[in-house]
Amino acid sequence: MAALPAPQIHRLRLLEPDRYVFLEVSDWADLFQVIRSRPVALAVVDPMLTGQPRAREIESLRIQFPSLPVVLYTTLVPAMAGILLTLGRTGIRRAIFARIDDDPLTLRAMLRDELSYSTLWQVINGLADALHGLSDRVRAVLESALSQPTADLTVDQLAHQAGVNRRTFDRWCARSQLPSPRVVLMLARLLYAHRLLLDPGYTIEDVAMKLGYGKARTLQQHFKEVFGMPAGELRISLTPEDAMREVVTRYFPPLQQAAS
Repeated sequence: MAALPAPQIHRLRLLEPDRYVFLEVSDWADLFQVIRSRPVALAVVDPMLTGQPRAREIESLRIQFPSLPVVLYTTLVPAMAGILLTLGRTGIRRAIFARIDDDPLTLRAMLRDELSYSTLWQVINGLADALHGLSDRVRAVLESALSQPTADLTVDQLAHQAGVNRRTFDRWCARSQLPSPRVVLMLARLLYAHRLLLDPGYTIEDVAMKLGYGKARTLQQHFKEVFGMPAGELRISLTPEDAMREVVTRYFPPLQQAAS
């Protein structure tokens, strides 16, 4: 997500248009609505979005959605000094300044580094060992699908992306002692949803919409099937590490045995 003036958004969009999609936000009210309803992995924001330097909205963003990485991309002017100091205390790791250090190489490194802290990539990395036994081609297809949590991809579509038929794709997964591809994707979405629900700014309805569930009730049912408890109880009972451990133990026993 980019809450930036037009020139800064333009520079970001020129970087790798086939890899990154930026949701443009023109005011602070839209920013919170987009975060609650869309799969946002990173927020790139300018405290001077509305013309005057402001910290309050970004401070609120950090309080409500602490799992979302935030980068400041702004103009270095004297009025920004106090704002940068205030926002630095919220845990924001990086600031980039227009026409000073926003060359393409720096911007690419910023996106790559900050996305590694995103909730979605933490889930993907947590499941990386479980996918290790697959061929590079199949693993790449599954990891790509995990990075699109709202896409209701069929196994036939995944097989097509891997360049094989459905039967071969299923056989490769079974040979690696993995659950079916659809179950793997469902588990990843639930782990992602659980991590989002730990942020105070999200409701179960927000997370269901964000991840493409038709109804919050469906997400609740999946939580109960996998973890034996609804979202409200999950929020207070399981850390992200606990949830990942439970999924690995139940659905990836070969990986669990190898780790013990």
